[in-house]
Amino acid sequence: MSTISTVQTYSPIVELRHYTLHPGQRETLIELFDREFLEGQESVGIKVIGQFRNLDDANSFVWLRGFDDMQTRQQALTGFYTGPIWQAHRNAANDTMIDSDNVLLLKPARTTSGFKLEQTRPTLDAKAIPNCLVVISIAYLTQAADNAILEYFEQALMPILNQNGAQVLASFITEPSENTYPKLPVRNEHVFIWISRFANLADYKNHIENLEQTKATALLSRWLTRPLEVLQLSPTTRSRLH
Repeated sequence: MSTISTVQTYSPIVELRHYTLHPGQRETLIELFDREFLEGQESVGIKVIGQFRNLDDANSFVWLRGFDDMQTRQQALTGFYTGPIWQAHRNAANDTMIDSDNVLLLKPARTTSGFKLEQTRPTLDAKAIPNCLVVISIAYLTQAADNAILEYFEQALMPILNQNGAQVLASFITEPSENTYPKLPVRNEHVFIWISRFANLADYKNHIENLEQTKATALLSRWLTRPLEVLQLSPTTRSRLH
């Protein structure tokens, strides 16, 4: 099996896309997505960061893609959704979906907190599903993220996460710019998000048990409108983030 190499992926604009699918259709969408929609999107300037099975919901598909800025996002999305690959496969993709509008538009919380990925993307002949677990933690905030919550995360919470087995990969906040491609809606909510990686599900369960004893995430409640949302995700065969 060969691989497609990339030294680094860093996107100042990131979409977190969370789809609800018809029962039994997730594997159909993943096969189509990994075969047709990775190189197809990247050929017009989109960085497909990762795509995942949600382990808590068999009808949920989650993925991340990035852009250099809001203007190139508009150009890239226009190019892809009017281009031949999407036109050829859109009906098959849309037929798997109940809802595709659960989307958060994000930017790195700090200039240095975006994704830096040295992994290779497996090519079309890849078969193995990566063993690791990717966890996305979403904090819904009472107002736009400010320095207080960023400093709490960096100085108090992230050291505890790392000490208890998490590899924190990136952190993001809401991108407040107007949606430059309104055909694809985004949610207008204030969020702070961090993405972590674990060797496997067992390591993550141990992490949660240890974290609960520290009560570190409970202190986030002063900024939250509702409980922390946590997505436990298994990368697909061709996910770059693995």
